[in-house]
Amino acid sequence: MKAGLEDVIAGESEICYIDGVKGILAYRGYNIHELAANSTFEETCHLLWFNKLPNAAELQDTTAKLAASRALPQPIIDLMKSFPKTALPMEVLRTVVSALSLYDPEAEDMSPEANVRKAIRLTARCGTIVAAFDRIRNGKPPLEPRKDLNEAGNFYYMLTGKSPNDTVVRALDIALILHADHELNASTFAARVTAATESDIYSAVTSAIGALKGPLHGGANEAVIRMLLEIGEPSKIDAFIHDMLARKKKIPGFGHRVYRTEDPRATHLKRMSREAGDREGQRKWYDMSVRIEELVKVEKRLNANVDFYSASTYYVIGMPIDLFTPFFAVSRMSGWTAHILEQYSNNRLIRPRAEYTGFAPDRKWVPINQR
Repeated sequence: MKAGLEDVIAGESEICYIDGVKGILAYRGYNIHELAANSTFEETCHLLWFNKLPNAAELQDTTAKLAASRALPQPIIDLMKSFPKTALPMEVLRTVVSALSLYDPEAEDMSPEANVRKAIRLTARCGTIVAAFDRIRNGKPPLEPRKDLNEAGNFYYMLTGKSPNDTVVRALDIALILHADHELNASTFAARVTAATESDIYSAVTSAIGALKGPLHGGANEAVIRMLLEIGEPSKIDAFIHDMLARKKKIPGFGHRVYRTEDPRATHLKRMSREAGDREGQRKWYDMSVRIEELVKVEKRLNANVDFYSASTYYVIGMPIDLFTPFFAVSRMSGWTAHILEQYSNNRLIRPRAEYTGFAPDRKWVPINQR
C-alpha cells in the first residue's frame, strides 16, 4: 500500500490524461497547449461535458445556456448578505453551492438530461457567487451578470464593475481552461466518491469544494503571493529562500504529486504572469518569481507547478488574494461536473479497504472499575 494512494489506479475515466514524466496534460485527447492557444473556456466546458469540441451552432448553444444561467436566486443573495463579512470566500462558496439545491426544481431529478442542465447552472453560477460575496463584504451591491460577456469577462465585470479589456479577458479565459480539470485530484475524487453513492450533483460538488479548500490542494497560490509580498524586494530573495531551505520549510508553488517535469499549465501561466506584469507596470512580481524558481530548481530540483505563476498573474490584475482559490473552483466546476456525469453513467459504489495496523482483534473487555 502507498501512502496517500500515490500512483494507485482508483478508476477509469475518459476525461483527462496525464503523463507526469513527459509533462503531458490532455482533456478528452486534446493537449492542454492546443486548448490554451486556440480554445475558450466555453468550448472547453462543452468538450468536458460532451466528449467533443462543439461546432459553431453547438458552441453558441452552450455559451447561451451558460450566460442564461448565471443569475442567482434572490434568497441566495439574501443569504450571502447575512454572512459575517469576515467569512472566508471558500466557506461561502461551499455553503452557497449547497444551498442552491434548495432553489433548483430539478435538484433531485437524476436523469442524464437534468444532470447536464445542473452542471451548466453550477458552472455558470460559481463565478457569480464569488464575485457577489466579494462586493457584499465590501459594502457594495452585487452586480447583475451580463449576457454579452463570456465567463471570464463576466467574472471580471461582476468583481470590479469595470468593462474588461480583451487582454484581461483572454488571460482569465486561459486560466479557466488550464484549471478546468486534472484527473483524480483530491477534490475530483471526493466528488466522485459522493456521486457514487447516487447522491445528487449539488452534494457531490460541495464535497469537492470542501476538499479544494485545504491548503495542500487549492490554497497554494495564496501562499505563493503572500511569500512574494513578505519578501518584498528582489534583493531579499536569495537570503529568504536559503533561510527557508535551511529550516526545511516548504516553498509554496513547487513540486507536484504527479509531474516529474514542468507542469504544462505552468508554462502558460509563466508567460501570462510576465505579460500581465508588463501591462500593469508591476513586472517586479514576475521577476521575483523567476529568481525563486531558479533557486529552487538548483537547490531542490523541483519545478514550478500551476499555483506558482498563477499567484502573480492574479495579483497584478487586481484579484483579491483570498479569491485565488475560489477562482480555481470557478474553473474546476466544469471538470467536477464532467466527472460526476461520468460517474453516474457507469456507477459503482466506491468503497476501498484499509490495511489495518491496530491491535490484534482479540482484546478482552475490562470492567471500568478495573481499568
